Amino acid sequence: MDKTKETKLRVARQFIEAIPHSRALGMQLDGLHDGVAEISMPYDLRLVGDPRTGVIHGGAVSALMDTCCGAAVMSHPDSPAGTATIDLRIDYMRAATPGQRITARAACYHVTRTVAFVRATAFDDDADHPVASATGAFTIERPQRGTP
Repeated sequence: MDKTKETKLRVARQFIEAIPHSRALGMQLDGLHDGVAEISMPYDLRLVGDPRTGVIHGGAVSALMDTCCGAAVMSHPDSPAGTATIDLRIDYMRAATPGQRITARAACYHVTRTVAFVRATAFDDDADHPVASATGAFTIERPQRGTP
C-alpha cells in the first residue's frame, strides 16, 4: 500500500474512533479504498427502536450511513481529508432483521472544489434487499494556503 493510501486509511480509522456515537454504536471499518468505504455495526439490544419487534432504530442506521459516507469522502483520491455533512437523504426500504449485523457501503462518485457527492446502501444478511439507501453532499475541507 502506498504512503498516501496508508495515511488516508489511518485518518479514516481515527475519524471513526474519534466520534463518540461511532464508538457507542460499535462501528467497525471493514473496508476503505479510493472513495469507497464499508462500515458495519453489530446488532445490539440498546439500539432497538421497537421492543415489540426487536428492530434497530432508524437513527442508528442513519448514523452508520452518515459515518460511512464521510469515510468514503475522506478516502477519495481528490479529497484532502476533512469533511462534514451538508445534506444526507436516507430512504428506508425495510426494517433490518433483528439479530443481524448492519453494514453500510458508500461510494464518493464526484468531487468538486468544495463539495463531494456520495451514494450509500445499508443492508443486513440479505444484501439483495437493502435496508436503506442514501445520497448526500459533504464539504471538502482543503488546507489553508501557506499552511503545511
